[in-house]
Amino acid sequence: MHRYSLSRLIRNALSGHTQWPQVWRTPDPKPAYDVVIIGGGGHGLGAAYYLASEHGITNVAVLEKSWIGSGNTARNTMTIRDNYLHAPSVRLHRESMKLWRGLGRALNFNIMLHERGMITFLQSDAQVAHATRMAATMAVFGSPYILLSLRELRRRVPHYVDSVRMPVQAAIYHPKVAMARHDALAWGLARAADARGVDIIQNCEVTGIVQENGRVAAVETTRGLIRANKIGMAVAGHGSVVARMAGIKLPVETWPLQAFVSTPMKPVLNEIFVVAAYFNYFMQSDKGELVAGGVTDPYPSYAQRGTPAIVEDVVSGMLDVFPMFARVKLMRQWAGMLDITYDNSPIISQTSLPGFTIDVAGSGGWKTTPIAARMHADLIARGRPDPLIVPFGLHRFATGRLIREGGVDASR
Repeated sequence: MHRYSLSRLIRNALSGHTQWPQVWRTPDPKPAYDVVIIGGGGHGLGAAYYLASEHGITNVAVLEKSWIGSGNTARNTMTIRDNYLHAPSVRLHRESMKLWRGLGRALNFNIMLHERGMITFLQSDAQVAHATRMAATMAVFGSPYILLSLRELRRRVPHYVDSVRMPVQAAIYHPKVAMARHDALAWGLARAADARGVDIIQNCEVTGIVQENGRVAAVETTRGLIRANKIGMAVAGHGSVVARMAGIKLPVETWPLQAFVSTPMKPVLNEIFVVAAYFNYFMQSDKGELVAGGVTDPYPSYAQRGTPAIVEDVVSGMLDVFPMFARVKLMRQWAGMLDITYDNSPIISQTSLPGFTIDVAGSGGWKTTPIAARMHADLIARGRPDPLIVPFGLHRFATGRLIREGGVDASR
């Protein structure tokens, strides 16, 4: 793999950027692989990258039904945080944040990671109590979650105006919250995996999973039958659909999650903001747009488009504390798809079908991309789960050991 550097950038700039080598290959699928990964987003590409880089398994194919980065990887708001309520969740997300901070260097690719911090407005006694409990849990794992007084909040956020309908009682500041560029992550993982021998097969939709002698044997695709000893599934938004091909019913529903951006303006916000009472969050991008979103739509759907009601609710909450944005215009709106489990926590697990493993994102998988991909690769390679992901196995739904996570969205 050629390495990016300042000297390379200067040389290619002088040549009109015509001498850059191809970032990754476009191979035809081989008849058989040791491992096939279904899904060419961050989790699927990450699993292939870690299989090759940490386990020496390079006879791997990543199958993507469209193009790299066309799915949920590109349909999120890029926030990376670890403010969760239960110990297994905090532990998993803390490890993910550690990987995020070294990922750009490991991939030799600028994923545009930068810390922004996050401030949550608390507008009721219940919200203050919940945030205090979450802060105590996170403190055990060394993750700062700081309660701000109204005086400290006004000093840190001078543009904030107190709500008339629901006065702000306090705020929580989470300084380590970061953002990264979603398509840069997909491209960096694809480039690094390809350099280690992984075949990335685009425009190759999986239509069936073949079983022989009680275990997986192959996948049927729009580009023919591909045999494999092991198959890993990492398809955000379609986990239950693909798992059904293997005869497995997942405890998952798919819900659309909307976001939108405004027209650009000069920078006025540094942190990411959450208005807990209105279930929304917003931040200002490097290009100056306001990026905002809220909770999922109140119905299952595979649609990747927004609805006006969610935008209205999100904007109402934003204007309640930042009325100065009232004249800003909406520029673009979209929706991603979330595979929501019954307890709002992810599934990284073996299944009842030998050789078939799954990585289902739970309440939104962007934050856990590197750690979930690494643990999925480890599970595929070793055939047993790392202690970090044992609580996130499918068995918890049969035993009742659910991780009922209350820190998954802006609402709690």
